[in-house]
Amino acid sequence: MMRRAAHIAAMAPAAALALAACAEPEPDVSRDAMPFEPVYLGIETGLLDGDLVQFDVSMRGARDTEDVADYGECAAAQYALIRGYGFARHVRTNVQQQGSVWTGNAVYVISDALPQGLRTIDAEVTVDACEDNGIPTI
Repeated sequence: MMRRAAHIAAMAPAAALALAACAEPEPDVSRDAMPFEPVYLGIETGLLDGDLVQFDVSMRGARDTEDVADYGECAAAQYALIRGYGFARHVRTNVQQQGSVWTGNAVYVISDALPQGLRTIDAEVTVDACEDNGIPTI
């Protein structure tokens, strides 16, 4: 009797895994289907060196890090225009979430000509897109 109980106990985890494998997988929810009611809490700008600029942004209601990065990009694009430049190149963005508040620290190089690199933005086009999408700029 003791052997049978031990045998059944040993099989229980395997049975649970087999049942889990039969379960329907969770459907992937597209980003656009997720609820999105952003509250933009502000932008702080800091000149690091020459044309290297840092943008600290914070918001609530982000779906993911991409929403925070977009906010930083909008800030960088408007900053470039204010300074008389037409372009920016993304260097990096660090995003953190603490409770319901998301913060981003983005660094961009601003320039008057299209900079080299893969992650460049046309400031005027980007600011227009930000306005169309309701993302505030500086």
